[in-house]
Amino acid sequence: MSESKRMDPMSGEKVEVDGVYENESGQAEKLKRGEVFPSDVVLGETEWTLTEFAFENHHEGRTDPRLVPKENDTDKIGKIDHPRRQIAPGKK
Repeated sequence: MSESKRMDPMSGEKVEVDGVYENESGQAEKLKRGEVFPSDVVLGETEWTLTEFAFENHHEGRTDPRLVPKENDTDKIGKIDHPRRQIAPGKK
């Protein structure tokens, strides 16, 4: 029921969220916040649906360096430094 009442953005409206959008004909486009939804060549004005969010911190497939434990780190309890290490409940 909520699916039928959803209002997707139309061509000419501003993009509010960075991500990959797909229109009614299946054309996918990566759009950034502040850009305007383009018109389709065949359909003209069309609806756009958000299919994938754009995340900036893991786009290269690397772990955030802040999450990697360092040798001289004094707070090693809060970081998992081995795949089989488990943190006991209640400890941080």
